[in-house]
Amino acid sequence: MARRRAEDQHTPELFDGMRADYAAAKRSKFRRFRTGNAPQGSHADYHYRGFNDFLVMMEQARDLIRNDSVIGQGIERAVTNTINNGITPSPKTSDEAVNAELHARFEDWSNDPEQCDVAGESTFWDFENFALTQTFGDGDMMFVPTTEGSLQAFEAHRIRTPKNTTKNVVHGVLLSETRKRLQYWVTKEDVSLDSSLKLVGDTVQYDVRDALGFRQVFHVYDPKRITQTRGVTALRPMMDIAGMFEDLNFAKLVQAQVVSCFAFFRKRTSEWNGGESAVTGETSTVSLGGGVSRTFQGLAPGAMYPLEQGEEIQPFSPNVPNAEYFPHVKLLLTLLGINIGMPLVLLLMDASETNFSGYRGAIDQARMGFRRNQRWLVKRFHQPVYETKVRQWMADDPALARFAKVNGLRAILKCRWNLPAWPYIEPSKDAATDLMRSRNGLTSDRRIHAERGTVYAEIVEEIVQDRGMAIRRAKQEAADINAQFNDGQPCNWRDIIPLPTPDGIQGSIDAVAAADAANAPQPATNGNNRIAAHLKGFAHAG
Repeated sequence: MARRRAEDQHTPELFDGMRADYAAAKRSKFRRFRTGNAPQGSHADYHYRGFNDFLVMMEQARDLIRNDSVIGQGIERAVTNTINNGITPSPKTSDEAVNAELHARFEDWSNDPEQCDVAGESTFWDFENFALTQTFGDGDMMFVPTTEGSLQAFEAHRIRTPKNTTKNVVHGVLLSETRKRLQYWVTKEDVSLDSSLKLVGDTVQYDVRDALGFRQVFHVYDPKRITQTRGVTALRPMMDIAGMFEDLNFAKLVQAQVVSCFAFFRKRTSEWNGGESAVTGETSTVSLGGGVSRTFQGLAPGAMYPLEQGEEIQPFSPNVPNAEYFPHVKLLLTLLGINIGMPLVLLLMDASETNFSGYRGAIDQARMGFRRNQRWLVKRFHQPVYETKVRQWMADDPALARFAKVNGLRAILKCRWNLPAWPYIEPSKDAATDLMRSRNGLTSDRRIHAERGTVYAEIVEEIVQDRGMAIRRAKQEAADINAQFNDGQPCNWRDIIPLPTPDGIQGSIDAVAAADAANAPQPATNGNNRIAAHLKGFAHAG
């Protein structure tokens, strides 16, 4: 019996208390109880399962962007720093002629609104900006290619689920059992947004992939969980803060206006007889409970309040806003900025609150976020658009089709995207630091170029081509000059085009050239001459 009573003490409540060793799993008077969580866990779609709430959140974000004095401009700054002059393709097939042809075609298509946009209004650069801006604001955006070769854009509110469907459709996205996207359901233009979407026939279904498995719906969004089907506005954590910031600014502005109305206050002494004070401003009387009424005196700039017996003037000059206001506003703006990856110095475009080191550190951290945004945007938008365009051109160009047939379809679709980089914050010091790291073997040249958003192999190839062209042209011109003027003063091609060289090398090259001209040996008395002799040895060996 005693053993039985001991077993009865192991109730489910006691076991529940023993299962969690994390304090975060237990309730506390210091921890806010958070609603909206599924008791047994849930995927990301659970937290925006109500489509009306999903739309309300989207419209709230749109209102902030339209009317807030900071948020809209902050998002514009973030998009401008990410997109810059545009993300451009570098085709990487095995044939340079094909690469040049594909690059030229994409440039022609992307810069022409009539070719790029089904509405004939936007270039590809405009679409880049719209896609990122609306991902910050609405949460996502969708593009589909047309048979004519242009793109058609759909804003987030048009991707919706009809009420009469029984399929696994999450806010307009049809999913398979493994959560693979199969279709996107978009409302027709004549469907009112004020009414609920009842019929599947009121939507247009777009298959995500074609028969070959290539994407033909480009859904631009930045998910925070792997089970998230739709994008959610980046402004979601900051809506309360943004509202409070607006209210605070409004209250301070009203306070400043009210204070500006006063030049002085009246101060009543013990001699005041309590008589009625006459004012020139408008008055109103309000009846209160218990038969009591109260007279309110209107306030306006220039209103005069005559002094009664026993009253005297007392100056009034408060600090509006007070000193505590500015640090508080700075904190709120910092919280608003970090949600869109913008430090305070970029959000306000003002670095007066910090020194150069603080400014540079904030910029470096922000650029890491901008680079991340560039990479996911390429993955979800640029690359699938490029692949679609190349396949459309193959259908009309037998030469491209033959190349793809011989080398494989994937070979012609290879492309590296040139992500916009940012200028040096302090050009001379940054460039000198890169040179020092390279000379001292602290890192490789290709890694230095990768940090700056360039590709070392491409830079080397371009430098060789550019200088080779310049040297050939200079030698030809020098030969023409020497043939025309046979005066014993021959012209060297280096006289025509001095090429930039690393420090110390140009003098050595000039010394080698002079030695060859004079057919004299080089003395090895200093470092530069030793380098010159060494280079001369390479020249003779060549």
